[in-house]
Amino acid sequence: MDAGEASELHAQLAAAVHALNHDANPSARLAANQWLLALQRSPQGWAVATALLAAPDPPPPADLLFFAAQMLRRKIQSPGPALPGAGLAPQLLDALLLAARRFSAAPAPRQLLTQICLALSALALRAEGGVDGLFARMPHLPAPAVLELLTVLPEESAQDQAGDTGVDAAARCRFTRELLAHAPAVIEFLHSQSEKVPADDDGVPLHERNRRILRCLLSWVRVGCFSEMPAAALATHPLLTFAFNSLQVSFSFDVAIEVMTELVSQHQELPEAFLSKMPYIREVLLLPALTNRSDKIIAGLACLMCEVGQAVRFLSLCFSIMFCSAPALVAEGGSQALALTDALLRCTLAHFILGIDTKTTKRNAAQEVFLPVFSSLLDALLFRAQIDTDEHGADGAPCLPDGLAQFRMNLEELLVDICLLLGAPAYINKLFSHGWDFSSQSVPWKEVEVRMYALSMVADTILQDESPFDFSIVMHYVNILSGRTPVELNGGLFLVYKSFGDVIGSYSKWLSSSQNNIKPLLLFCASGISTSVSSNACSLALRKLCEDASPFIHEPQNLEILFWISEGMDKGNLRLEDEEEIVTAITQIDIDRDYSLRQNPATYTQSLDLAVRGLYRMGALFRHLSTSITSGLVDDDIILVLLGIFWPLLEKLFRSSHMENVNLSAAVCRSLSSAIHSCGQHFHMLLPKVMECLSTNFLLFQRHDCFLRTAGSVIEEFGHKEEYGALCVRTFETLSSASSISTLNSSYTCDQEPDLVEAYMYFTSMFIRCCPKEAIIASTSLLELSFQKAAICSTAMHRGAALAAMSYISCEGMKLDYIRLGFLEVVLAAVLESPECVPDGSPGVALIQILACCGEGLLSNVLYALLGISALSRVHKSATILQQLAAMCSFCERTTWKALLSWSSLCGWLQSTVKSLPSEYLKQGEAEMIIPLWLKVLEDAGSDYIHSRTGDNIVNHQVYMQGKGGRTLKRIIRDFAESHRNAPTPCPS
Repeated sequence: MDAGEASELHAQLAAAVHALNHDANPSARLAANQWLLALQRSPQGWAVATALLAAPDPPPPADLLFFAAQMLRRKIQSPGPALPGAGLAPQLLDALLLAARRFSAAPAPRQLLTQICLALSALALRAEGGVDGLFARMPHLPAPAVLELLTVLPEESAQDQAGDTGVDAAARCRFTRELLAHAPAVIEFLHSQSEKVPADDDGVPLHERNRRILRCLLSWVRVGCFSEMPAAALATHPLLTFAFNSLQVSFSFDVAIEVMTELVSQHQELPEAFLSKMPYIREVLLLPALTNRSDKIIAGLACLMCEVGQAVRFLSLCFSIMFCSAPALVAEGGSQALALTDALLRCTLAHFILGIDTKTTKRNAAQEVFLPVFSSLLDALLFRAQIDTDEHGADGAPCLPDGLAQFRMNLEELLVDICLLLGAPAYINKLFSHGWDFSSQSVPWKEVEVRMYALSMVADTILQDESPFDFSIVMHYVNILSGRTPVELNGGLFLVYKSFGDVIGSYSKWLSSSQNNIKPLLLFCASGISTSVSSNACSLALRKLCEDASPFIHEPQNLEILFWISEGMDKGNLRLEDEEEIVTAITQIDIDRDYSLRQNPATYTQSLDLAVRGLYRMGALFRHLSTSITSGLVDDDIILVLLGIFWPLLEKLFRSSHMENVNLSAAVCRSLSSAIHSCGQHFHMLLPKVMECLSTNFLLFQRHDCFLRTAGSVIEEFGHKEEYGALCVRTFETLSSASSISTLNSSYTCDQEPDLVEAYMYFTSMFIRCCPKEAIIASTSLLELSFQKAAICSTAMHRGAALAAMSYISCEGMKLDYIRLGFLEVVLAAVLESPECVPDGSPGVALIQILACCGEGLLSNVLYALLGISALSRVHKSATILQQLAAMCSFCERTTWKALLSWSSLCGWLQSTVKSLPSEYLKQGEAEMIIPLWLKVLEDAGSDYIHSRTGDNIVNHQVYMQGKGGRTLKRIIRDFAESHRNAPTPCPS
């Protein structure tokens, strides 16, 4: 290229850069961008860019120089043989070093120096001996240029830069080793820079120079520059002192916090060294920040304390400071309080203490240290969780304010941890330690409600503890509430019924052990059901009471209440005439009379209502009989006579068009389920007809999810018997052929039909858990479709639908008396059963093939489920799925199952999933950071899960995340979900 052509090209380049940055016309900017991209890809781009950076004074405009440096960096990073020949690479290095020296100080913008240093780093990564050559020439650069170059160099080893491709892991590891060989010299350089006095004139203000030093130190700490330094030497190192002292400088506080946090996370010995500095943190940093409401400092210290939280003694002191110095701030509930509480929620302290694998005395000593801390914390959080305003939803019903609802959701796991640390008796005593003795007119309902909420959240923990529990206080308020209508409670106090309903449902087995409690509990449920806010909780409580209080329910006074509830509570107690009308209504619903009934809508509606009531009474009768059958008080002849009357009636209803009525179909299915669970073995002759009726009606009325749920109940009762395997498979095939099931292929559809999703997931869960192996193998294609739909449904915005799908994939959680296994747990059990061989024709082979085929889709949907505002409620389920998936791949890797599934399968799925996420969902460079971090955590979590499923360890299976690796995985998942709350609404493909 001659001088004239070069001059013309430079002029075109200057015009294009100016148009791209300043032209108001979008078409002009687009054309300029396309021209610049073409130049960047062309061979002459090397010469053009280096010529601009080396242009004589006065230099070209800053934006032109910035583009030149950026173009060189991108050309160096481009894949393939983009670098110039071996003879030209040293020339490029010299040109960039000269540019770094020339533009290291004002008036050149600092962004230009950063781009030049990024280009030098990219070149050092790719050139043979690039790191050593670069360090050899650094003494010729001014200090600001050296500092910036040292800051960006380690970033090449930590992650790919934007657009950086073509460098494999081996090359990046070599680069990291070469960098660390120079770590002592870098540390010495940073030390000397930190000791410079303000009189040193390098053109950079002192506060800005210190911030740059901290940024550089952070980059090298992340790459492991202190990994070879003894703990004692590190604790007293001048750079550590420099970083700590920088905490009191507002301009450098945020970077100093990052440095300290990173050091603590990498070096477990450091927290001990912090103890002597706690008075300083308290007096100089924390207390002034609490007084001044400084969000930045409070949030930073909370983050640091979370990381240091793995050291018990240190965190005890931190918490003592926080909750003894500022309890009012925590209870006040402002943004600063939420920052502190958020730090506690993300802290793994409780799991750390509870997971101590040493002697019990050591664990008890650690718990004793924390009893006052967590006792105070419980008081403060309960005060913050109280309902302080009356809010109403779109339907006019009272509801929790959004902020309070989210706060309570975040508290659930923390309350469980506090209960475990305090112990169930101490926790309960703490909730009811106020000595309440109020008349019904002066009850502090807001305080009572929040303590009922706190009691219901830890139900599983208290029930497992089996410590004696005096429910007299609970029953005192139940008696008060059961004697009045919800209308008497104003505004948000409707929620009192909901919280008490949750407590009654959770502790129904204990509450119902006393005969005197049954009537007030039933009356309470009747009152609560009448209000939309509490109807769900009280309905569930009523069902649990009927199940757990069966010895007392049959008493006339209790039966009258149940009948009153079933009739809608507006008819009063049933009279003999009402009972006769109910029986008449059920028997007159005949296919032959369908047309005549429909001619009179009022009569038809009344008949249906009476039929529904009668069916619910029949269901109550069969639930009653279960106790008598078990105790031998009712012989088989009586049961057969009852079934001879009951089933023909139900069959006639099933085959009628009246089943289109959702209330009637639900009542029929509820009665059928009660009869099956009560009479069990006596139903076996009727099973083919039962399944046919359920399948046929579901195909006719596909919005009635009760047919799916009842079919699942039948399989739960009889599916384990081999003679019914073919029947279960046929039912599965018929139900899966419904168009409503076929269309469950997007999160949008799942949100439209959440009840259908939950019912379908329940059915498939029962099928895979209860059916014999021959049925599993015969239904492989159906199970694969169900697995795919479950993965998709896990991204639904509807919480119930998403969690039901995740429960099918993983496990349905801890129930009172048993654990329901999910798909992954069933597969893992099959693999663990035959670790040394892959048995031909086994369900394990069929299921693991499904997992191998659908694993990437599952991982992708789980990741999408962690994006957006509804992600936090799915953290535990997502972490459980990922831990079980990692356990599966890890175990298969070491056995003959590797031919079907291996650790490389999981690695490939994660890489593909993360890299396929749209750019707006992740921060710049986050995708490349997630992959190695998550794989390491997943490896540890998977190993811990396998350990929990072998030998004697299986006893504590599935209560919490398994092992330290599982808890770390859950923390990583929670951090990811929290940092992506504001991500766009996920739309997985």
